[in-house]
Amino acid sequence: MSTVPPHAGPTRPGAARLETGAPSSPGGAPSGARQATLRRSNLALVARTVHAHAEPPSRADVAAATSMTRATASRLVDELIAGGVVDEIARPATARRGRPATPLVPGARIAALGLQIDVAFLAARLVNLRGDVLAEQVVPGDFVASEPVATLRRLGAAGSRVLSELPAGVRVVGAGLALPGIVSRDEGLLLRAPNLGWTDIRPAPLLGARSLRGLPLTIGNEADLAAGTIAAVAPGRPGPRTDFLYVSGEIGIGGAVVRAGDVVGGRHGWAGEIGHVCVDPAGPTCRCGSTGCLEQYAGRHALLAAAGLPVTAPPERLRQRAQARDPAARQAISTASWALAVALASVINVFDIPTVVLGGHLAQLVSWLQPDLEDQLRTRVLSARWSPPRIVAAELRAAPGATGAAFAELAAVIADPAHWIGST
Repeated sequence: MSTVPPHAGPTRPGAARLETGAPSSPGGAPSGARQATLRRSNLALVARTVHAHAEPPSRADVAAATSMTRATASRLVDELIAGGVVDEIARPATARRGRPATPLVPGARIAALGLQIDVAFLAARLVNLRGDVLAEQVVPGDFVASEPVATLRRLGAAGSRVLSELPAGVRVVGAGLALPGIVSRDEGLLLRAPNLGWTDIRPAPLLGARSLRGLPLTIGNEADLAAGTIAAVAPGRPGPRTDFLYVSGEIGIGGAVVRAGDVVGGRHGWAGEIGHVCVDPAGPTCRCGSTGCLEQYAGRHALLAAAGLPVTAPPERLRQRAQARDPAARQAISTASWALAVALASVINVFDIPTVVLGGHLAQLVSWLQPDLEDQLRTRVLSARWSPPRIVAAELRAAPGATGAAFAELAAVIADPAHWIGST
């Protein structure tokens, strides 16, 4: 979302005003206040421009992209470099005459801590503005119906260990926590996580006073934050997909609708709970209290149990059974495909987003799910004749919610770098 003020226009951020220092009109804002606002907006614009480039831009490239003068763009770049938001790297070798431009890249000295609680693991990951993982810990376990204090203390200990590996000269600006349930972000409150068995939990104080080392903690929904790692391949750098429905496959099923690269949160930030879309009112009882929810057919435990496998088995076992033409395995996948088609068709018909990205165990089974699922969606989706639904797999990564939580903290730095680098 742009931070350029409305009077500045979408393509020319008012750089000329920044340079002129014109006095305020009678009754208007003081000139100094206006200058500070323009500086803040222009720093954000330059930061966004550098971070969004797949190939490192030069100062001249930044000036051209932002419609600023070369002198203004260069001065703002210097501020961002001094604050660690942007770095210069070695000039490339060139056969051209003259001095080659110095490439600009996201800063390596600013990082954020991403945390995640899942029913099968805890994760802590330190990520910098370039998207590099500086340190991480993933702790496997069974956290279904777990005790919140003990679980959060274990996560806090993992976070503390990761922070102890912080490279010299790197500054950590915040911490984010991905949770498998509905949250009140502003209150820092997990309202309900059915598979954890948690209700009305405030994680920050339970992590332990020393674990975050005074860092502010922001909480969010696991699927929303994981979807952010698909919408952006690194903080501030858009990915190839900007409009899609993300389905997070774990013991439960999470989801997120992404439009123009942003997660559609809804009025309270609770949108996307596709795992609790009812596909059969007469179906089995779900932990949420309803019946026939999607995750009762396509959740990892449900799929493995239907195939006659222990719920602790890896999804690869299910795929191997299906390849061996095991009838129970194939029936379990077929049932999951049917349930996904019912739920996904409803979302696609409502939101007009025909690309579905499967994550977690569903991504591992995509070769088995995709043909039948796309076939069913062509029948169930009204617009399929003109825009056939597509099923794709997310890149398989451990704890994508933890990475997404760190990305969200770092996106705040890119959106308002003046807050982090101070006045000059």
